[in-house]
Amino acid sequence: MRHSLFRFDQPDSRFELLENERGTPDDPASAPPEAVHIPNTMPKNLDEAERQLKTVFRAPQNSDLVLRKFSIGGQVGGLMAFLDGMAEGRRIDDFLLTPALDRQLPHPIRPFSAEILQREVFPLCESKTERDFSEIVSAITDGQTAVFWEGAEACLLFDTRGYCMRSVGEPFNEPVVLGPHEAFTENLRTNLTLLRRILRVPHFVSELLPSGGRNGTRLALCYVEGVVNRSLLTEVKARLKRIDTDALLSIGAVEQRIEDCPWLPLPQTLKTERPDRVASAIADGRVALLLEGSPIACVLPVTLGMLFASAEDAAVRRPVGTLLRIVRGAGALLSIWMPAYFLALSEHHAGQLSGEVLSVVLSSHIMVFLPLPVEMIFLLLVFQLVREAGVRVPGVVGHAIGIIGGLLLGQAAVAAHLVSTVVLIIVALSGLGNFTIPDYSTQICVAYYRVALCIAATFGGFLGIGTLSLVTIAVLCSVKSFGVPMLAPFAPAARSVRPFLVRGRLKSRGPQDSSNAEGRL
Repeated sequence: MRHSLFRFDQPDSRFELLENERGTPDDPASAPPEAVHIPNTMPKNLDEAERQLKTVFRAPQNSDLVLRKFSIGGQVGGLMAFLDGMAEGRRIDDFLLTPALDRQLPHPIRPFSAEILQREVFPLCESKTERDFSEIVSAITDGQTAVFWEGAEACLLFDTRGYCMRSVGEPFNEPVVLGPHEAFTENLRTNLTLLRRILRVPHFVSELLPSGGRNGTRLALCYVEGVVNRSLLTEVKARLKRIDTDALLSIGAVEQRIEDCPWLPLPQTLKTERPDRVASAIADGRVALLLEGSPIACVLPVTLGMLFASAEDAAVRRPVGTLLRIVRGAGALLSIWMPAYFLALSEHHAGQLSGEVLSVVLSSHIMVFLPLPVEMIFLLLVFQLVREAGVRVPGVVGHAIGIIGGLLLGQAAVAAHLVSTVVLIIVALSGLGNFTIPDYSTQICVAYYRVALCIAATFGGFLGIGTLSLVTIAVLCSVKSFGVPMLAPFAPAARSVRPFLVRGRLKSRGPQDSSNAEGRL
């Protein structure tokens, strides 16, 4: 009776999928993409082309594939293939299908060639001839339209991309005061156009390369021919060719697969959404990577000074630009060493403090039950928690959480005797100094390095801070960003194109200055 009531005697018939299951599907239509071979040779006729396209794109299960048979000039049969949603239907109707059906050629043309069709039938200017069937498939997935015709050994590809895209807007993560208010979008062609509007020179090159992901995302390698270091360009291309993964969805995934030291928290490339900043770096001989679907550009190589520099330093006068760099550097130093310095003085070197300062520190901490190091690290982590919450919550609510949440938590923690006012002020000052660093990835690295310095100060005082700082400097001296030392031009000593702290004078560049451009990096 009990077995029939609870059905213990009946097996579980629910579907269950385990990670340790092995085997291949029996249905060829559900096989993985690697199981379908894409030939390189062109199909012999239209029926063969239609069959191969249906096999590659999994039709009729895949309803996005559109195959349209028609007659070209009333003389020969044709086949048009495109993906619905990726290609613009009105453009196909107006410039491809309607001219092919309505236009009567003055005399019979045999055989039909790609040049004759481009000149006599199809008025769309953006077209090219392709004989590799795998490249034709790749072009169709990119939104282009392929036109086959009977007896041809090639195919015509027309640029009919018309998928929805975001318009050019203002930079979201890099606010602009003096400079262009344009930011990259998710469309690769739009991003390249933004760069070409700034670098209007014929030797600006944008190579479209495969990204290494099986999702077929396009990658653009941008540089200025004659200015970029050829060894750098060769090394970047070699590293990009080694990428082999299922999907690449962001430029950060590309960065992590080509950088020199993946274990180093400090970024070894510069990620920015500002076209003017990328154009300036390219003009200086650097290389930029742009990925389809990512509104962020990756600039390489970089140095530590470049990560702490702002794109607007050159937009102000030299004294003001120098003052801004000094303030930025002082804020970064306060953010990194101020909490650890305070802990070292309070825990190990209290004799160096005056009586008044020591009494203020002790009186503010007398009702707090947490030890001073634990209190400092706890507040630093809470500050990061509030910051992450403000970033992840969308819209104006995120700014409200970042400001009001920080004030309420700080006031409540002081009133509940969880933290002291002196420690709260130090954490707030170090957080403000962290925001003076222009690069977001560097901000995150500095925030958690500050916690590591606090731990070193807790156990070793000034000796612990000095030891960890020396180890950090030694590591940075050994790290290179695509052949360029991170601490250049100081370690090793070299001539700097731009001073690290003092903003240099803007000079006119003549023909003699570009003669040694190959060795600039």
